[in-house]
Amino acid sequence: MNDNRSSLDRRSFLSGSVSSMGVLSLGTTFTSMASANPWFETASLKSIGALQRPDSNGIRLPEGFTSRQVANSGSTVRRDDGSSTGYRWHDAPDGGAVFGVSDGGWIYTSNSETSSNGGAGALRFNGKGDLIDAYSILSGTDRNCAGGPTPWGTWLSCEETSRGQVYECDVFGRGASLRRGLGTFKHEAVAIDPAANQAYLTEDTGDGCFYRYTPSSISNGVMNLDQGLLEVAIVDGRGNVDWAEISNPNPSSRQTATRYQVRSATEFDGGEGIWYHDGDVYFTTKGDNRVWRYNIQSRTIGITYDRRSSSNPILSGVDNVTVTSDGHVLVAEDGGDMQIVVLGPYGDVYPLLQIVNESYSEITGPAITPSGDRMYFSSQRGGTRRDGATYEILGKFG
Repeated sequence: MNDNRSSLDRRSFLSGSVSSMGVLSLGTTFTSMASANPWFETASLKSIGALQRPDSNGIRLPEGFTSRQVANSGSTVRRDDGSSTGYRWHDAPDGGAVFGVSDGGWIYTSNSETSSNGGAGALRFNGKGDLIDAYSILSGTDRNCAGGPTPWGTWLSCEETSRGQVYECDVFGRGASLRRGLGTFKHEAVAIDPAANQAYLTEDTGDGCFYRYTPSSISNGVMNLDQGLLEVAIVDGRGNVDWAEISNPNPSSRQTATRYQVRSATEFDGGEGIWYHDGDVYFTTKGDNRVWRYNIQSRTIGITYDRRSSSNPILSGVDNVTVTSDGHVLVAEDGGDMQIVVLGPYGDVYPLLQIVNESYSEITGPAITPSGDRMYFSSQRGGTRRDGATYEILGKFG
């Protein structure tokens, strides 16, 4: 650790933030919201109940939920009518997102976390939920780990390398472009605040940082991701956040790395998934098994989940994250018990699903359809060849 940089000491930070600032505690904040709104009682994932025995795909699900495999790495994806799409599903599927389509269907995008031949692919479904196509949306990149969707309907694919960059992909497969405004570093994921038109980014390294990007211009609701201001978070002991400019967002290999350019920048231990929801940005750090929440309006940050202090520490190996429409934070495990775990609006913690007999793998890319009745995710090293498998879950997700 660089002595001139700051890290968040657990005891001092907790005593000055979560314990004394209820606004930063997921349980405190959402309990008051839920108590005033009986709708949570029926829409909440809390009502799902215990996981059942493994199904034919080796997935334990709540009663009433079902799974199917929609793609297997190394095999050509087949449409639901039995015909071939001609697209070989990529190895090591990682971060993903769902995009609604004007015909009533949707597209699921998925990164490929492979070296030197990464990229991203897509599965397209019609309004009935039938798989009707599969194709590449990005190729020739390196270790595309996670990323994030944009409000204008594109997928941002992040390279998890020391020289990693971000590519904006057309989800229909009509091309992709490098977006230099988002910097060069070991990227993990991106979340966009559609109200303020700013992006937040995580960095997957033990002394990584938490970044914010503000575009130089916005045209028809589309942020300029090539030119803008990249900043890094500086967090004090009470969880207050200041932002400092990165002077050289795209340093060469001989120049000072992005995360070291601001000497007072706060270190986060292995930034992973990130997601925007209703004025908050949630992200995970794998080195300390924490889930964080940054409140945009108050510019404060707090710990939503910490495995070392949780009363129900079933979540470990925190990785990709998404949030349901009613505020449930879903965290996928890299290892752990191979679960997707729910952090509920009442502060409770419980599993949504579990893959059995795949301790060598990790769960990646959870994403929910706009209607909330389907979720997609992958087992990165699952499937028949242990190169990856992607699944669809039917159920109620808020």
